[in-house]
Parts: sequence; C-alpha cells; structure tokens
Amino acid sequence: MAIIGNLISRSLRIRKKFTFKLGTPRQYQLQVLHRLLEKAKDTEFGRHYQFQDILDNPNFIGQYKDKVPVHNYTKMHKEWWYKCLEGTENVSWPEKIKYFALSSGTSESASKHIPVTKDMLKTVKKVGVKQLYSMANFNIPPRSYEKGILMLGGTTSLYEKGDYYEGDMSGIQAKNIPRWFRRFYKPGGKISRKPNWEQRIKLIVRKAPQWDVGTVCGVPAWVQIVLEEIIKYHGVKHIHEIWPNLAIYIHGGVSFEPYRESFQKLLGKPITFIETYMASEGSFGFQARPGTRGIKLVLNAGIFYEFIPFNEENFDAEGEVKPNPKSYMINEVVEDVEYAVMLSTCAGAWRYLIGDVVKFTSVKEHEIVIVGRTKQFLSLCGEHMSIDNMNKAIDTVQKKLGINIREFTVAGFPYENLFAHRWYIGTDNVNVDAAKVREIIDQTLAEVNDDYAVERTSALKEVFVEVLPNDVFIDYLRCKGKEGAMNKFPRVMKGEKLKDWEKFLEGKTVKQ
Repeated sequence: MAIIGNLISRSLRIRKKFTFKLGTPRQYQLQVLHRLLEKAKDTEFGRHYQFQDILDNPNFIGQYKDKVPVHNYTKMHKEWWYKCLEGTENVSWPEKIKYFALSSGTSESASKHIPVTKDMLKTVKKVGVKQLYSMANFNIPPRSYEKGILMLGGTTSLYEKGDYYEGDMSGIQAKNIPRWFRRFYKPGGKISRKPNWEQRIKLIVRKAPQWDVGTVCGVPAWVQIVLEEIIKYHGVKHIHEIWPNLAIYIHGGVSFEPYRESFQKLLGKPITFIETYMASEGSFGFQARPGTRGIKLVLNAGIFYEFIPFNEENFDAEGEVKPNPKSYMINEVVEDVEYAVMLSTCAGAWRYLIGDVVKFTSVKEHEIVIVGRTKQFLSLCGEHMSIDNMNKAIDTVQKKLGINIREFTVAGFPYENLFAHRWYIGTDNVNVDAAKVREIIDQTLAEVNDDYAVERTSALKEVFVEVLPNDVFIDYLRCKGKEGAMNKFPRVMKGEKLKDWEKFLEGKTVKQ
C-alpha cells in the first residue's frame, strides 16, 4: 500500500512542474456564462428571460445583467423552484430535479430547498479533483494519500419526497461518491446511512481504532466534538494515539480561527489545515497555497460569479439587496472591498445571492476570505460590525485569557434611547470573568473597526456579555432539529430568531 501513496504524491509533484496554457479569469467566466445560457435557453426560465436573444448579442454579458434581475432564495423559490418540487421538468435547468439540498438555515428560520442537478454533482467532483492537484503545494506525507478520509457530513439516507430526495448537500455528495473512492471513505456506507446524528457519532467513536484515518473533513464545531468524544471514550491523550497518520483537516462553513486554539489541544503533532468554500449551491474553491488566508475560486467549473459591493448604496439596513445593484465580474474587483457573492450555476440558479460577503486577498490569484453574511452583521447606528470583526475579537479573548470559546452569538437592541450589543459566549472554562471578556471585546473591535470606535463614543452606549456553558448552544441547535453535520450556529441574532433564542434561555442557569 505504501507504494500507492508515493506514486500519487510523485504524480502530483510531476504535474506541478508542467506549464499548462491558461485563459484569463475573464475568459474563463465568459465561457462559463455562455455555456450556462446555451444549455438553459429552452427552459421555462430561459425562454422567459430570452436567453437566445442574450446569446445573439455581442455584448451578451451586458444583456444578461440588463434582462435578468437579481434573485434571493425567496424570489427564486416563489417564482420558479416550487415547480421543481412539484415534479415539473425543464424549469430553470434542463432536467427533472432528483435531489434537493436542505440549507443549514443560519439566515432563515426554515430550511431552504436548493436544486442539485447532475451537472452540479459533476462540478463538485471536478473541483475536488482540482483540490487534489493543489495538494502538491503542501508538505503532506505521501502515505496520507492512501489513508482513510473521514467525512463528517449529513446522512446518506435521504428523505424520499415522492419524485425527489432531500437532505444535506454533504449527504447527497457522499451518496454519489465515485466507486473507486469508497475504499477510502469513512465512516462507510452502513454508518453514514444512519439518519440520527447522535447514533452515527456513537458508532464512529467506537469504531475509530479500526480505521487508519489520514484526512478529516467537516464543520469545525462538530469535528471537534467528535474528536473529543473519541479521545474520551478510548482514554487516550490525543487523537494521534488513535489515528497516527492523521495529517490533513479540510474545513469550511465558518471561520476556523475561534476553534484553532482548542483544536490544537486535541492533536499529538502538527497537521495541515486546508479551508474550502462549499455551500448547498455548490463547491466554489479551496485554499491552494500554504501560508495564505485566501480561498482560490475555481472559475471554469459551471459557476459564473458576480460581486456586488456590500454597502448602503446596494443593500438596506436589514441586508436586503436594493433594486438594480451594480455588480462586477472577477476581472473588475479590487482587494479589501466587501462584496456580496452572486451566482449563476449549472443547478439553475440565476443571478442568485447566496448571502456570503467576501473580500479579495489577492485579485491576481482570485483568492478570497469570507468576512460575513449579508444578514449576519450589526449596524444599528453605523458601527458596521462584520463576522470577521467578531471572530477577531473572540480570538483575542481566547489568547489573552487562555480560555476556549466554542460558540458565540451577538445581538443588538435599543438601550436608554440609544443602542447596545449583547454577546453570548459559550465556554466550558470555569470562573471566566465576564467583565474582562467584555473589556477585551470592546477594545479589540475599536482597534479593528473605526466605525465601531466612533459609535462607542456616541450612539452605541453599552456592551453586555453573558457567559454560557457551551452545551447551551448545542442544545439550542438540537431542539431546532439542526444538530450535527453542516449546521452552524448563527453569529448574529435578529428579529424572531433572537426572540426564540431569548425564550430558550429563560429558566436556564447562566454564568454571569
């Protein structure tokens, strides 16, 4: 078996030495859009928005932006995708939809049904192969390529709903993995078919010593819980006593920084951390260069990107897009500007806002970092506090106080004729000084966000901190039916979701 790992590692290094003729980012993206329009021109959506006329125009990109409006999930579902759920073919993509991915629902109270087409599944595999090629850039032991890959995602026992199946995107992907990959895939078909998350975890924990895992994939919060359970159940000091060849952790979904300190304590030796960018709408990119923060977007794999500056000109106070926003192609963006991501995809999403806000760390390498969500930010009085700001504040608290913060969320509310923020901090460390946590958060935010610093002297009158046991956050997700897999705790609570959270906390013992 060792020879296989060496051969794969060597082939990746050899491939890296070859120079391939590449198109420009603009050329790739125009080609992708042209192919999408061509394939979908005879769908209901394509006929309604006159895709053929758009294709016949030399400036088809300009025509596309003029003719097709911006869609969010509500608009796309209400006008088009509901027909797919009813079994109608050829709605916004030329096929009958067999799978629907249920979103994790961090922005909305109800799960969304995102179409997953055959072409999208092919695209996800294509991006996966590109990521494998990029592994040659990292210092990964050759033996890691022959070891098991533990994928902590949704169940592959999808819910049958008449003519279609629904479930987590991770579960749909796992159900459709290539045959050759199954020998590497853990926890294997039998366990992954278990619909109950807790039952799957118990089986994974007990069977862990039987596997030789080299790579783990999944959302940080849930991966950390699983590794902790394995260590506890088998009475070892760290996970490398169970999986000595574990060398890679592929993560995504949320920023890894709040988890990094506590995650390192579960390891017996250094491993390579690689970030990916995936969602229910598809697979968008991955970290391709070691030592960089940026995720490299894949521009020639069935997804056309537009970027809308995330500012008051284009979005209202609730994070809703305004009519006719100005959008930019990949070759028109600049670094260090916040953009909302808009997609047109081979799953029949058209000029579709996915809710993510990104910044380009390198325009040349088309690399981005995710800094927040269009509806998960706080700007009650102009403080413009992003999730990226929040993550930095939490990371600073952990480092300065030597504590592990597993989860957190922030809410804003009127206070004494002005405004205030309330932070809910999840940690299992005892005797945490909430006043000190508050001081560090407030100071850090003022340092990294000028708008916040200004508003703290005027309209943003107070900052409150409540320290909670981490289990409170997990219990909340559990009671909402969002335990495990790809589910993430929302970093900002607003509206009805905030009221629901506050009601949940009533009667619970909290640590002041």
